[in-house]
Amino acid sequence: MELRDYQKECIDIIEAKAPGAYLCQMPTGCGKTATFTHIPRNGGRVLVLAHREELVRQPARYYDCPVGFEIAKERSHGEDVVIASVQSLVNRLDRFSFDEFDKIITDEAHHAAAGTYKKIYDHFSPEKHIGFTATPNRGDKAKLDDVYSEIIFQRDLRWAIQSGYLCDIHCLRVNIGFDLSAVHTRHGDYAPGELEEAMDGTADAIAQAYREHSKGATLIFAVSVNQAEEIARRIPGAVVVTGKTKDRADIIERFTRREIPCIVNVMVFTEGTDIPLVETVIIARPTQSEALYTQMVGRGLRTHPEKEKLILIDCVGVTGKASLCTAPTLIGIDLKDVPASKADQIQGPIFELPQKAIVAADCPESWIRNVQIVDLWAKGMSYNLHDVNWFKMPDGALVCSLPNHKNIKIPCPDQLGRVVYCGQLVPYQLALDKAYTELCDFHAGSRMIWDLNAVKAWGKKPATDSQLKIIQRKFKALDVSGLDRLQASQILNRVFGGGKS
Repeated sequence: MELRDYQKECIDIIEAKAPGAYLCQMPTGCGKTATFTHIPRNGGRVLVLAHREELVRQPARYYDCPVGFEIAKERSHGEDVVIASVQSLVNRLDRFSFDEFDKIITDEAHHAAAGTYKKIYDHFSPEKHIGFTATPNRGDKAKLDDVYSEIIFQRDLRWAIQSGYLCDIHCLRVNIGFDLSAVHTRHGDYAPGELEEAMDGTADAIAQAYREHSKGATLIFAVSVNQAEEIARRIPGAVVVTGKTKDRADIIERFTRREIPCIVNVMVFTEGTDIPLVETVIIARPTQSEALYTQMVGRGLRTHPEKEKLILIDCVGVTGKASLCTAPTLIGIDLKDVPASKADQIQGPIFELPQKAIVAADCPESWIRNVQIVDLWAKGMSYNLHDVNWFKMPDGALVCSLPNHKNIKIPCPDQLGRVVYCGQLVPYQLALDKAYTELCDFHAGSRMIWDLNAVKAWGKKPATDSQLKIIQRKFKALDVSGLDRLQASQILNRVFGGGKS
């Protein structure tokens, strides 16, 4: 196949690099699989690692050499390329010598910090290890700096859309009434049987979302065959596609000719399927997996002369503590810090979502919980915050409010845990250290605002009457009963301390 210019550029950069481990970022829909399968083997053998079972076979169709598999009961037999499920290979390392492969390629490399991956990496000594990911910068994910030394290629969704490789996206949220709070998580996503049961009875609402919001050729992702059939019965002309459907190619052709208005599929079109025209994607299959979510949305990102943009409809409901992937996931926006009552504000053109998320999270409900939010995040990432009273924004940035409408801001770190601070690319911890030094040297007089030790000394007592009066005057609908002085100060600092950025 003929690669695009940016794919060739990525491969050229990889080839020019000295032996080592490097990370490449490419948005879903821009052909990262086609890219990494065209990296020259130069006479050596290649190991491809996949996180999910359904992604193990996808790269094989691009290779022009023998391909073996390490998954379930299948075993490789010395082929030029071996594609392995991480879960299978980690238990079979004794079958391979340390110098078995010249190159290791990790698909969905944002998982590479996990122990299973590291056990595999420790076993082998390839000339190059290249990780590919579509996941954007995320401040709440494990750093990959102990796996990869450098990010050598980066293209994001905005670039792909503006360059004309992918179509623009208009995002909608429709509450269809499901409740996933009791559904367990297994292997990083909702337990299938429990998920199907929790989604029972949602077909009417999904069909209603289709009637009210969809435009043109529509692809719906359902959670089960039963749900798919229930949805299709409520949409005239809709066709169900499952793993057992034999005439998929004919269905796709008729769908593209607009003879079929809507396809309701069950985990069939999650990746690798070329559907020329999809104008609306409805996600009625809740997931916590960013990779699965982006694969589903990716079916609708292809440009087409008859399509202006993709309408992306997220069917949402009650999720409890689980992290449900929705449109903001595509551009690295975390909605966990956005109050549930404000989540429906986060819709519209995709590149307007970051600012909408910031506005929605910048509210008293989030300010009250901020100390706990930031503390848990920092502990999980092993960062030393020096007890600075940081506020964590939905885009991963940290903001420290100061008097006179001033603030100090540290952007979200990249996948290797680095950030541009004061014009320099530095490790994230160094940025935190520099910010603390700046606060001590130039804002010592404001310590009662930015130093949590100073704040906590008096913050456990009930909020003062004067604090409550000011807050109630500013936020009449806010329940202030039970607020302590620290929580009240968080609100007042954000309102009067210049924290809005």
